[in-house]
Amino acid sequence: MNRWWGSALALLIAAPVQAETLGEAIATAYATNPQLAAARSRQEALAETPEQARALGRPTLGLGGGAGYDRLNGGNTASGSVTAALPIWTGGRVGSAVRAARQDVAAGAEGVRDAEAVVLQSVVSAYAALLYNQQAVEVARVGIQRLDGQVAEARSRFGLGQVTRTDVAQLEAQRASVAGNLADAEGALQTAAAAYRAIVGQEAGTLSADVAVPEALPADRAAARDAADRANPLLLQQRRLVAASAARIDAARAERAPAIDLSGGYARGGRLADGDVRAFDAAAQVGMTLRVPLLTGGLVPSRVRQAEAANRAERFLADAAEREALRATDAAWATLTAAQTRLRANIDGLAAADLALKGVRSEYGFNLRSTIDILVADQSYRGAQLAVAAARADVLVAQAALLRAVGRLTRDAYAR
Repeated sequence: MNRWWGSALALLIAAPVQAETLGEAIATAYATNPQLAAARSRQEALAETPEQARALGRPTLGLGGGAGYDRLNGGNTASGSVTAALPIWTGGRVGSAVRAARQDVAAGAEGVRDAEAVVLQSVVSAYAALLYNQQAVEVARVGIQRLDGQVAEARSRFGLGQVTRTDVAQLEAQRASVAGNLADAEGALQTAAAAYRAIVGQEAGTLSADVAVPEALPADRAAARDAADRANPLLLQQRRLVAASAARIDAARAERAPAIDLSGGYARGGRLADGDVRAFDAAAQVGMTLRVPLLTGGLVPSRVRQAEAANRAERFLADAAEREALRATDAAWATLTAAQTRLRANIDGLAAADLALKGVRSEYGFNLRSTIDILVADQSYRGAQLAVAAARADVLVAQAALLRAVGRLTRDAYAR
């Protein structure tokens, strides 16, 4: 692929040395994109759920107190207490809740991976579109300069009687048409620049057309399908949700089991009357509480059936996610293959159009070619330049789609 692009770059306008690269655009978007920041913050919130589930099996300690007026005894009263509780046996309630929360967190992490891939794919698409439009503007500008020289030459030859006024008019018409193309290209460039700014978070400079082929691209279709099965974030997310729903079945069944708590407390109070403080007797207690569900009105069995149905639904969705991952991979592979083939063909066409234009212009100087030949060759050359630029953009977009499908579209994919 680099060989093809190198050949095309020699025939297109060369980008400045300090041009902005795709890797830099991805790094900027990864660090500043608000959608990614929101996804990461939601994941931080979700990451707290396992700790909250563990807290259900840990000891608790509380302080209590009260104050009031005792009208009967004519004094103010106050009391304070300390209570503690320690779950000894929860019947599996805590363990299953923790397992479900962990799987939820793992599923959320895969969701964040896909959110990152969505944003990065949008960056690549915006970069490719802006790169194409920048090159389209440059092709039109250079085409106008070339036609300006051709029009000047034709006018000079018209003064010498070597060409007709029709020849001059044909070149002037071509020049006006290319000027119209330039106006359209500049308008499209502004639109593409706005889309780029929205996703990357900064104004775009002149973009570099030299984008290395990502090393993470699969070698063939079979490797791509295998990678998608192992790393597609949406597929892995759904598999984690299956595991979480299975843990919730255990949590629902645990509601049938007995639970044992060790509890204790200490309380003391007093009364203030006529300036004297009279303390009440202190009270302390330690005990063990056993809770055995005997009759729940059908609530627990209903919750078990509900959890089992939810688990079946998640398993069906996992099958659907697997099919979609493979479909996306196959489609992306086919699109990339077609784009690469089209790029190679367009590069060959550009080389031929460049040679033809040079030959026609040389032969025109010896009156071996007509003005129509010049116009056709010039138009073919500009069309070939745009075709190469469009094919290169299509390859970039297809590469990003394939990387996302196989779970390899990360901020390091275009680091080189």
